Amino acid sequence: MTVIPPGRPARRRASRAATVVVAILTALALVTPAGALADTPTPSPTPAPPIPAGTTAFTLAPISNGVVRPGDPLVVSLTLQNETLTPTAPVTATLALGRAPLADRTALAAWLDGEEAGVTTQAVATAAMESVPSGSSRVAAARVEAADPVLKGLAPGVYPLRATYGTPSGTVTSTSAMVVPPTDGDEVGIGVVVPITADPTARGLLTADELTELTAPGGALTAQLDGVEGTAAILAVDPAIPAAIRVLGSSAPETATAWLERLEELPNSRFALQFGDADVVPQLESGLARPLAPTSLSAYMQPADFVPDPESDSDSDSAPPPQATPTPTPTEPVDPEAPVYPTLPELLDIGAGSRTAVYWPVAGTAGPAVVESLGDIRIDDQSSLTLLSSTSTAAGRAGDTVPAHGRAGDADLLVYDADVSDALAAASGLEEPPLRGAALAEATAYLAFATAESGGAPLLVNLGRNPDRSRVALGTTIGAATSAPDVTPFTLGGLANSAVSAVEIEDAPEETVRTDVASALLQDEGELARFATILDDTSLLTGPQRAEILQLLGTGWLADDAGWTAAISDHRAATAATLDSVGLVPTSEINLFGSNVGLRFWVRNDLPYPVNLVLYVTPDNLRLNVQRANPLVAAAGSNSRVEVPVEARVGNGEVTLELQLRSRASVAIGDPESVDVNVRAEWESFGLAALGVVVGGLLLLGVVRTVLRLRARRRGADAAADGGGAHEPEETS
Repeated sequence: MTVIPPGRPARRRASRAATVVVAILTALALVTPAGALADTPTPSPTPAPPIPAGTTAFTLAPISNGVVRPGDPLVVSLTLQNETLTPTAPVTATLALGRAPLADRTALAAWLDGEEAGVTTQAVATAAMESVPSGSSRVAAARVEAADPVLKGLAPGVYPLRATYGTPSGTVTSTSAMVVPPTDGDEVGIGVVVPITADPTARGLLTADELTELTAPGGALTAQLDGVEGTAAILAVDPAIPAAIRVLGSSAPETATAWLERLEELPNSRFALQFGDADVVPQLESGLARPLAPTSLSAYMQPADFVPDPESDSDSDSAPPPQATPTPTPTEPVDPEAPVYPTLPELLDIGAGSRTAVYWPVAGTAGPAVVESLGDIRIDDQSSLTLLSSTSTAAGRAGDTVPAHGRAGDADLLVYDADVSDALAAASGLEEPPLRGAALAEATAYLAFATAESGGAPLLVNLGRNPDRSRVALGTTIGAATSAPDVTPFTLGGLANSAVSAVEIEDAPEETVRTDVASALLQDEGELARFATILDDTSLLTGPQRAEILQLLGTGWLADDAGWTAAISDHRAATAATLDSVGLVPTSEINLFGSNVGLRFWVRNDLPYPVNLVLYVTPDNLRLNVQRANPLVAAAGSNSRVEVPVEARVGNGEVTLELQLRSRASVAIGDPESVDVNVRAEWESFGLAALGVVVGGLLLLGVVRTVLRLRARRRGADAAADGGGAHEPEETS
């Protein structure tokens, strides 16, 4: 499975931060044995961004984010990174400045991309650069004093800068820009959106161990709060993070609860991302009317973690009694040991002042249909608000500045400047100040054009989705955006309530692969929801399933195609295993002797919950009268027996019983089974008749024997009597 990357803006440049990579593999081949490059171990990670092995990178970065006010000197840093196997030769770099300002942001984009046609510059300073060892980097500085005639008289504008040095194979060049701000310019509002997210996960919620690591000092979530604290950034918070902390109740790590308290106490305006920062576009393109939301997180909570602490009410004991106590209304007694669970909205809460119904599609993926669908959504009587890249609008794609608050049809939009946002996102991910400064100078240059072209309307920018930024890089980047010339920070509410302008949405490529995956996940969810009707509480299965689907649709997976594909495969396999966790144990052939007996069958339940089932039994002929519906409760994690009463009718033969488990909602559970029954019901009658004959015979034999004995005794008595008469004397007359 391959993920189609989201559509890229027409003028999006991955490395427009004036970094030029110089390939020198050919030169290395002259001095390095064949295969040496492949066998050489990768250099140890450094704070600088990685560049390809066997290359060097040369970066020009004006200090102060490229802003040079009248009376200030021009100072730049020149960074040379070396990822070859040999040290670089010492060189002298030349800094050149164009005294004619660039015309617009299109000209700026071309200049930063290395297109120098029509731009004239003159050398203004040089800097000696020492040899850079293999796997290392060095920084040099060049300076033009404020009194230098080249800086005097420059009108407000964006001016081209170029640094070069020569090598035997050619000239190496890096471009940047310098901003001379107006002295009397009107301030323009700017909103800076900063996501608060974690790395993508296939689980429904972060675990306690993961939260411990992320919220520890130096952890990724801690760094994000450190970076935004004290700034005017608009926070875009993934609600799955506070939910993961709250479901742990009293067992939540201390660092996690402290982090959550910090988040809640920050005064920044904010909105909630989709749960897991799920991508809304494939959800809508799969046929949904609105993006998914969590249904229940009760399966993640343990009763022992939510038993109220009696000591928490101790403060009330010291409170003075009221003047008059009304007669209390009788209420049912409350078990102090009963757990008190938070509601789903309480679990997902991201702090006071958050705005609902805000959606942020991935840049370049939301076309007119998606924007219209999102615009139709209302939550809690509040219309939706969609964050959209300026390159998704006709004006932005043409190179014009688009104010923050826009409307397309009935859809309310907040449009962020793609050029400024891309540069800020790059800067926020760089640790070394000289390299970060190059990206910030680019952002400031684009912002100078944006403020001049916005007509006084506020602007919106964002720092991109990157959960692994340091607090220094994040804070510095936010500060650079909000302190740029002629801007003033705006809140989310301020932007949403500003003047609105009509925008035209450009078509976007369909997210075919992600949409197909979303459709498959939704189909699996439907099957699991039907299966879950075997539980008293269906949310024990459906809640985690929905949470996992949203996490798997998270935008963080876009950078990890292979990992996402594996996670989807594992999730679907786990769903199939759950659907197969309850079923009938196969039964061998049964011999039935008798007319009224009970047949025993076994039900397998591999779930950790007891399940409610009905076993339906259907014979294929009339030899057996069977109880068709047989309710049962199958114990968790065991095989349970169910006895089905049957009555055999007259006649012998074979009967096939069709067995099917169903939930009490009549949903088929597991595959049907069949069992053959050999009916020998007449054997019972034959046996009783034979037993009657035997018993009757025995009784008759006993009677005969008794009669014969009595007769024998009589004959013996008669014989004795006859023998006694022969000895008597004869009478004489």
